[in-house]
Amino acid sequence: MGVKKALMLCLTCMLVIAIAACGNGNSGNKKVNTAGGDTGAETATNAPTETEAPKELTKLKVALDWTPNTNHTGLYTAKDLGYYAEEGLDVEIVQPGAAGADTMVTSGEAAFGIGAQESLTLARLQGVPLVSIAAIIQHNTSGFAAPVDRNIKSPKDFEGKTYGGWGSPAEEAAMKAIMDPKGGDVKEVKIVNIGEADYFTAVKRDIDFAWIFYAWTGVEAELRGEPLDMLYLKDYAPQLDYYTPILTTSEKQISDNPELVKAFLKATSKGYQYAIDNPEDAAAILTKAVPDLDAKLVLASQKWLSPKYTDDASRWGEQKAEVWQNYADWMYGLKLLDQPLDASKAFTNEFLPEGK
Repeated sequence: MGVKKALMLCLTCMLVIAIAACGNGNSGNKKVNTAGGDTGAETATNAPTETEAPKELTKLKVALDWTPNTNHTGLYTAKDLGYYAEEGLDVEIVQPGAAGADTMVTSGEAAFGIGAQESLTLARLQGVPLVSIAAIIQHNTSGFAAPVDRNIKSPKDFEGKTYGGWGSPAEEAAMKAIMDPKGGDVKEVKIVNIGEADYFTAVKRDIDFAWIFYAWTGVEAELRGEPLDMLYLKDYAPQLDYYTPILTTSEKQISDNPELVKAFLKATSKGYQYAIDNPEDAAAILTKAVPDLDAKLVLASQKWLSPKYTDDASRWGEQKAEVWQNYADWMYGLKLLDQPLDASKAFTNEFLPEGK
């Protein structure tokens, strides 16, 4: 998972905003559900056996936010173990391409997508009809990471160091949010744009620290024998303990096909619960589905991440209004948003199955 793509806040949102006007329009890639309504899906028929009638499955696409990784394991598990088929769904998991998952969902090319609270917050305020329907991970597992030889033990230690990012104002804002309480000055940090450079290459070449997801890059550092000092955002600024990643769909999908949304989430929830209960088996399923992935990294990442899918929530996917409101209010206070967010319209728990 590249640093830039995995944490693409504002740049991703700009792509979303560009297609806001067509959010309720038609796409050449949209399919029509035989039950009625424009769903980004189509029906398929399984070949019947001698003892059963043909069973129609509704085809639909789920767009990832980036290349497959353990944030997505529940999707692959639900597909492999037949949970989607049990709900009458034939799910294709696709990578986002240049347009991005948010754009694919808004346009109807994909019924569901993987997004993040940061970009969806910005998109909602631009009129983009996206809605978060589940939090994939309960707490923010991202933060600023540095090789231990840089001696960055506190946010104040960012002073005099070089940060490598992707050019979003949200990066400096996040640094400031965790530096201020520790007496640090973000203006003393040299900020450079490293584009899509690999984290491990960049810290050996021209930067001291970067913003990563520990479940992937941090675990990879462990396997490489390159220990990190990791400063999690949530440990220093409660407003930065937001949901990332999330599952998204469009307002139109919710309005026209609520039963499809419910069925999809029922199966997906089972997939993530399986990954929680069986991290080794779930890792094997992901590796089988995406053989280009490093099997050792997938396994180690899955073991680290599985308990964090639900963490202290009553069920997988649960979202809290205060988490959405706190982050949006913080952004608005920094004038990174033009207006306050109506958090109640940005997410819903309505389609989640009941907890254990």
